[in-house]
Amino acid sequence: MFDYIIGKISHISSKCIVIETHGVGYQVLCANPFLYQDVFGEETTIFTYHYVREDLMALYGFKSREERELFIQLLSVSGIGPKGGLAILASGRPESIIQAIDSENESYLTKFPGIGKKTARQIILDLKGKLDQTKTGLFNDHGVQNDGLDEALEALKALGYSDKEVKRVVPKLKDKDYTAEQYIKEALKLMLNG
Repeated sequence: MFDYIIGKISHISSKCIVIETHGVGYQVLCANPFLYQDVFGEETTIFTYHYVREDLMALYGFKSREERELFIQLLSVSGIGPKGGLAILASGRPESIIQAIDSENESYLTKFPGIGKKTARQIILDLKGKLDQTKTGLFNDHGVQNDGLDEALEALKALGYSDKEVKRVVPKLKDKDYTAEQYIKEALKLMLNG
């Protein structure tokens, strides 16, 4: 099994990306291929899961090991295959998915494509308590679940700011109640003012 592939993204479609390394282009199915547009043509790391079945062999790609681990756990649930697992990851944030499972929030899980009440119950039954957020590192280091702040931090990283630069402004932002856009503006002001 491949743990990850380092290479340049040479193609992006609605279902997959192609990452080229040493003259070989690997087709990698992703939950949100267009998230890789910011690194198109640049060297990047894609964490992979090699799925093999008698009639299918495919590579699935993820931005982090933690996202891949959640995908693998979802595959262990009866009634969820790779397509369903990707649909769940494409529609929800890993932290929110884990929180919904642990709090037995069926209505949150049934909003994902192809997930009915029966499958939502099965997900909860099979995975509740097995997806420890602190152990997997799915919650960001700031320790507060705040979708706007998380989105802003990811956007800052996509703009080229280092983890160190981003983490330096988190303590000043985490108690605010802003939209993602407001967090970004405030973070940029803080970074520019040192």
